[in-house]
Amino acid sequence: MTVLLEASGLVRRFGGVTAVNGVDLAVAEGELVSLIGPNGAGKTTLFNLVSGLDRPDAGTVRLGGEVVTGLAPERIAERGLARTFQHGRVFPNLTVRENVLIGAHTRRRAAAWPALPAGALLELLTGLIRPAWLRREEGELDREVQDILTFFGDRLTPRLDHPAHSLSYANRRRVEIARALALRPKLLLLDEPTAGMNQTETAEMQALIGELRQRGQTILLIEHKLDLVMQLSDRVVVMDDGVKIAEGLPQQVRHDPAVIEAYLGHSTLGAAEKTVAAGAAE
Repeated sequence: MTVLLEASGLVRRFGGVTAVNGVDLAVAEGELVSLIGPNGAGKTTLFNLVSGLDRPDAGTVRLGGEVVTGLAPERIAERGLARTFQHGRVFPNLTVRENVLIGAHTRRRAAAWPALPAGALLELLTGLIRPAWLRREEGELDREVQDILTFFGDRLTPRLDHPAHSLSYANRRRVEIARALALRPKLLLLDEPTAGMNQTETAEMQALIGELRQRGQTILLIEHKLDLVMQLSDRVVVMDDGVKIAEGLPQQVRHDPAVIEAYLGHSTLGAAEKTVAAGAAE
């Protein structure tokens, strides 16, 4: 299998706190790897280091074999990495359509113009003249947005022109994922996509992520709902206190005493393991 993401020896310190401490992580093309651990384990910090929102104090990140450590998030996005956020981020005053279109920005021909000589002038003229190639591109992207939204059933398509602030919490999370998919990512990072969702919404999100996996989308997932993790993951990586403490197949990780102790905080491993098993069986 071809390794798509490789993080080596990542370290991130905040004052006297080491949030990520020497973490190695690899994700192969087509894999769904889940990253779990208690609150404060360093999972989202690791996401931020991989996606360029933060810079490591030590270590290297490679995407598709290319070193991307220290690159700006938009430069890493151009190389095929898209992500969502733990608390969800949409543009509330833009429509569903406009929010998703933003995800395709790096693929638009006009997006490269400002970096060229007189790029700002060209961009202005494009807005005034609207050449045929731009109209074709906009039409193609609009059709692509509608195709992406059909992936979410009837949750988003009827709301195509609704402002994002009018949507339910679950639909705003769906819009965020749709926007990430508009990038056509090689690697999709999902940070707690079912956080705050009820049982029905969680089941729908699990089915959606499963369908993405079946389509060959490479995914790195942070999730606290263990039943979802156990059913979807090819591999599970466990962090605690900034350190990777376990990695392996879901069933192996689920019964690892160190994982049970750290993730559930039980002093009695047998009782903790029963709790994990119950969560996976729900």
